[in-house]
Amino acid sequence: MEEVQQNRSLNEAADRYFCLRDEAALQEVVNAAAGLIRYFSCLYGKACDDKDLFQTGNLGLMKAIKNFNPDHRAAFITYASHCIIGEIRHMVSKQMAFYRPGCIVELQSKVDKVIEDYTKENEDLPTVEYIAKKINVRKESVSEVMKAGMVSFDEIDSSKIHSLSYESFRLPIEDKLMLYQAMKKLSDIQRSVLYMIFFQDLSQQQIADRLGINQKKVSRIKESTLQCIREQMQEGSEESINHF
Repeated sequence: MEEVQQNRSLNEAADRYFCLRDEAALQEVVNAAAGLIRYFSCLYGKACDDKDLFQTGNLGLMKAIKNFNPDHRAAFITYASHCIIGEIRHMVSKQMAFYRPGCIVELQSKVDKVIEDYTKENEDLPTVEYIAKKINVRKESVSEVMKAGMVSFDEIDSSKIHSLSYESFRLPIEDKLMLYQAMKKLSDIQRSVLYMIFFQDLSQQQIADRLGINQKKVSRIKESTLQCIREQMQEGSEESINHF
């Protein structure tokens, strides 16, 4: 609750600073923004050094103070959040050398949107529980989702990433991740055959012509590959790929 109170007082501290423009008022803004910076550091920089993240967040805060127009109707916390996230993301992007599955990239973008919309509407920060509910994952999923890209995906505890509820005609996130892990173990020709069948809608004969093999071999590759994937995926997710 202390951080929530700090976030709510940030707008008041900023208002005082823009009236007085002195060092004491500036320090009040810095103090009031500490919780905000810790919030975004924790959410966006799980694999980075805490001190570096906090300093980077403070840099974003200083840019917000310098560039914010108090005559606009936007709350300072909304603008400051944007600047702080931007600086932290810039730092993190230098360290994000690892591949992220598309479904994880999509979830990370959804987290950004939830925070942006909530902050604009409430002039406060959403809880992790709120974020998780809005993007339809369990609370413990959010931390692992946001860590992806900064560390190897093998270091992500994908068992913690789980849908809150299931949506019709859509694979839940846990099945997408298991499918991703299974696909990584396939050979180049196996991946090529599946991609051309399910994403390019090519016939087996067309695939055979492209790969320089006969249609029967394409069929055998398809069936053996899908069987391999079924065996690798957990029993509870087998139904998700049976329609293949």
